[in-house]
Amino acid sequence: MEIKKVAVIGAGTMGHQIGIVTARAGYSTAMVDRTQAKIDKAMVKIKAFLDSRIKKGKMTAEEVQKTLSLITTTLDLKMAVADADLVIEAIYEDIDCKKELFKQLDSLAPKEAILSTNTSTLCISEVASVLSRPGKCIGTHFLYPAAASPGIELSCGMDTSDETHQAIVDFFKKCGKEPLTVADSPGFIINRLYLPLINEAFFALESSLAKPEVIDRCCEKGLGLPLGPLAAADSFGLDILLACMKTFHRELGDKYRPAPLLVKMVKAGRLGRKTGCGVYDYRT
Repeated sequence: MEIKKVAVIGAGTMGHQIGIVTARAGYSTAMVDRTQAKIDKAMVKIKAFLDSRIKKGKMTAEEVQKTLSLITTTLDLKMAVADADLVIEAIYEDIDCKKELFKQLDSLAPKEAILSTNTSTLCISEVASVLSRPGKCIGTHFLYPAAASPGIELSCGMDTSDETHQAIVDFFKKCGKEPLTVADSPGFIINRLYLPLINEAFFALESSLAKPEVIDRCCEKGLGLPLGPLAAADSFGLDILLACMKTFHRELGDKYRPAPLLVKMVKAGRLGRKTGCGVYDYRT
């Protein structure tokens, strides 16, 4: 199967980055979200990222214009997926929300279209269970930030066909990614290892082992992380981290218990950069 047109559902933290990946690779990309404000915010971020690539000498102005020309936006889900060969879902990490969306996609997207979920912790087989074409469903876990990270985790559900898997492998190679196929298990490989590390950083902070900037600096210098775990949590959202850890805790046991400080901060609405305040304060 040849993929020519892509639809990205959700233009948030991950969705807008995924749109950059596919459009930069030369694919016509339709991006859809529920409000115009979210679409507008996504386009501002996309343009800012692409401008930064020009400044770093990694893209030319002509390449940026070509990329932008391949991105269209809409609030109409039906219109976005009507002629898509690949639909990439990038909404909130909640199994009920994803299953409800995939029920809609099953009736709206072409029958031959591949339906992928950008989940980082949830079961691909469960998402696919609501489809009349479970063989066309696959997990595509983009690593943050998707537009800059060289790898992508792929996960097949129980019914994912070999044809679907191979089509996605070929597609992401053309997008400049290294596809890494892993088992359909909570967190797959990367988040199974990485998110508990971030959660443990919240335990360390709660125990006053060090100030947040020191914890982050230790991980950057001692573990070689490009961004400290607490700063990383602020970047992708403490609510996302908590949702993932709750899944791990439910599926894998008590050693994945969310840090009480993380729970407290999410309840207080301190979700990170998107709210202006998380572990760090971004309001000044």
